[in-house]
Amino acid sequence: MSVVEIKVPVIGESISEVTLSQWLKEDGAYVELDEPICEFESDKATLELPAEVAGRLIHVAVEDDDLEIGAIVARIDTSVTAGGSDAPKIAAPKVAEAKAEAPKAETESKETYATGHPSPAAEKLMKENGLSVNDVKGTGKDGRILKEDVMVAIATKKSAPKENKPAAKAPEKTPAPQTSTESFSRNVRREKMSRMRRTIATRLVAAKNETAMLTTFNEVDLTNVMALRKQYQERFVAKYGVKLGFMSLFSKAVAMTLMEMPEVNAIMDGNELIYHDFADISIAVSTPSGLVVPVIHNVESLDFHEVENAIKAVAVKARNGNLSLEEMRGGTFTITNGGVFGSLVSTPIINQPQSAILGMHTIKKRPMEVNGEVKIRPMMYLALSYDHRVIDGSSAVTFLVKVIKRLEDPTAMLLDL
Repeated sequence: MSVVEIKVPVIGESISEVTLSQWLKEDGAYVELDEPICEFESDKATLELPAEVAGRLIHVAVEDDDLEIGAIVARIDTSVTAGGSDAPKIAAPKVAEAKAEAPKAETESKETYATGHPSPAAEKLMKENGLSVNDVKGTGKDGRILKEDVMVAIATKKSAPKENKPAAKAPEKTPAPQTSTESFSRNVRREKMSRMRRTIATRLVAAKNETAMLTTFNEVDLTNVMALRKQYQERFVAKYGVKLGFMSLFSKAVAMTLMEMPEVNAIMDGNELIYHDFADISIAVSTPSGLVVPVIHNVESLDFHEVENAIKAVAVKARNGNLSLEEMRGGTFTITNGGVFGSLVSTPIINQPQSAILGMHTIKKRPMEVNGEVKIRPMMYLALSYDHRVIDGSSAVTFLVKVIKRLEDPTAMLLDL
């Protein structure tokens, strides 16, 4: 039998460990060359691991395992063909010699590591309900304990106390408190944090502890932006196949201002500051696994439709878990839009090693003074969080005011005036 070990490959310079999020092929299944066998969750993205050879897959790692780069994930038996035959295992003469031993050999072949071993979902459910492997009968392949087996065991366990309750309730003095208590759930559930969630937690705490973070607030009148979109939206979609959204307008306003104020576009590296003559804007995207920040490169040089197409592409990839590491790498400034969830005002946390982040919020119509008159205007609060070690307060305020001026006169911004 020829067996090939499948190991965790080198994924990126900064990634030393991954989590096996799920198996895509069952243990013992035949896999083709380059067929995806499992998914890894790294600090930045979800990645598929392809089979290096064809053969029978043998699981080594378990789902939710944390694995270092180079660790063995699985083995593939290359002696097994697509039909499932395994030449070295053919031993017909021996079976003919001793018929009495055949049933025993057959029984022993079913005893594998899977016997009495719960699947990840079943193991979690067992822990939540205080069950051991002795309390559950496995009905899966080779006696593996499935989630359904645990649910049967839980139902059986719950039925016994209910039958004994009438005898235990001999004193009928306080029935009301017992009834009210039983009507409320007191269940507690414990789940392992995903690698992405753990990474997010670590980086957010580091940003709070390792930067002199401060936030300045202001508000922007989006009357002219909304009028521009209304006037040109149909023609824009007809020509470019994508809508003119708020994100491209905000991204361009930020990128143009960053070119004028390079200190806001700088990062700290030891005792030095690194300045950038380009604006790589990280756009925060919410996904089921957590917040990711894919990067749109050279926004200062892109047209509005190019920014819109780029944002749409990375947003779709992010929600489908298909972002590449290259699409997550870099970034000189971040924009996050809590307004899509209804946030009125917040203090965004810096995306290290960057020095600033702009927080957008929900649009609310409010009475505003315009040329001595009170008018109802679509207003948005903006928040700029910045590292005070790199950016002075006056620079932060000036930057935010410049961004607002560009948004309140989008025609001038389109003409680069």
